[in-house]
Amino acid sequence: MPSIMTHGLVGAAAVAVAPCRNRRPALWLLSAGLSMVPDLDVMSYHLDLPRTSIWAHRGISHSLVAALVVGALLAGLTRRGLSLGWPRLALLLSLVMASHGFLDGFTHGGRGIAFLAPFDANRYLFPFRPIPSAPFGLGYFSGRGLHAFEGEVLWVWLPTILVVGVVTLVRLGRRPGETA
Repeated sequence: MPSIMTHGLVGAAAVAVAPCRNRRPALWLLSAGLSMVPDLDVMSYHLDLPRTSIWAHRGISHSLVAALVVGALLAGLTRRGLSLGWPRLALLLSLVMASHGFLDGFTHGGRGIAFLAPFDANRYLFPFRPIPSAPFGLGYFSGRGLHAFEGEVLWVWLPTILVVGVVTLVRLGRRPGETA
């Protein structure tokens, strides 16, 4: 799996490219944090769950259904404070949470992602998996962790920065009064 920092970067980048006018700090923090939430399922390792269970790591918390439900609920709870309409905020937050499983599907570690849980317990990976899996905890500060981070920079950080940069330049090139 990519590191938690990489997931946070992608969550924050989603806000940067989202077509909304009011990007409050709370929205940036919510998006960065929400992109990390699916990995709370690592607690399942302490529960002795079978790795194929939808409740295990990369199970239901990484599914598209969970992303839609959590995104919709959070949008309902936060829309007033973030000054965005519910549908747009729900879509943004759902996509942010779904980005976690999507990125994990590009790593060459693990048994796959239960993208369709709870309707389908099968685990899936993309055929092209260029991102090395990051080790847990302090293992991230090892040679293997450095190798994983190098892969994340090449395959996630640089493309993300490029997309955010292009969107920002396009927005800056608009005439005053045009909407973003």
